Order: sequence, then C-alpha cells, then structure tokens
Amino acid sequence: MARRRYLMAYDIADPSRLRRVCNLMEDHGQRLQYSVFLCDLSLGERADLETSVAEVMDLTEDSVVEIDLGPANRPAAVRCLGRPRALPESGPQIV
Repeated sequence: MARRRYLMAYDIADPSRLRRVCNLMEDHGQRLQYSVFLCDLSLGERADLETSVAEVMDLTEDSVVEIDLGPANRPAAVRCLGRPRALPESGPQIV
C-alpha cells in the first residue's frame, strides 16, 4: 500500500468545529504548528480523513488546505527558518 506525505492546514471559524477537526488531524498526523499537520497516508486513509473533516466543517466558513509532498518514503523537502523543529520520520509510526 503506497503512502504519500501531505501537509494539512486548516482555518476553522467555530471553536467547537475547530476542536473536532484538530482531533481528526491529531489522529492522522503530527502537528508542526498550531493548525498545520504532516500526515503520511494511504489513499484510503486520505479519503477517510477528507470525508470525516468535511462532515465537521461548515463549507461556507471553514477551509482545509492539503498539499501533496510526494511518496512517504521520499517526500519533498520541508525546511524550517528560525527555531528548528523536529520533523516526523517517513512511514508509519507506532505510538
């Protein structure tokens, strides 16, 4: 099952919906910044996450940006300026 790395960012207007979307993102990836997550997902996992998030969102007020960084085993480079951040390793992780 091929996995791809995605950078996911959200802007949710309502605090209740924000918490629900944040919980979904935390279940699928690692937080880089307040509303930015790095997720290694299969196509099925991505579809499930998109469906779950869309069910929570108000599509007239909220937005989620998804950037495909490529295959999880060799994703596009992510660089940090300023305070360094520990980026998650590629591939599945056992928590």
